[in-house]
Amino acid sequence: MPTIKIDNQDYDLDQLSDEAKAQLASLRVTDAEIQRLQAQLAIARTARNAYSRALLQALPSPVEQAQKSETLKFS
Repeated sequence: MPTIKIDNQDYDLDQLSDEAKAQLASLRVTDAEIQRLQAQLAIARTARNAYSRALLQALPSPVEQAQKSETLKFS
């Protein structure tokens, strides 16, 4: 007799109505999808951080920027 606890109440899965079983199945699928999306979001955030670091490395340093500005000045 498998059971499930919902709001601190135990329910016998075999005694649930077909509608309740269908809702439970949908809830489980939804929970799995949320976990999958959270994993994808973590991957996207990790990639974004890597791209941000790479961009900072590709940008000229403030010293390089100042030197370029000085060489472009015309009198």
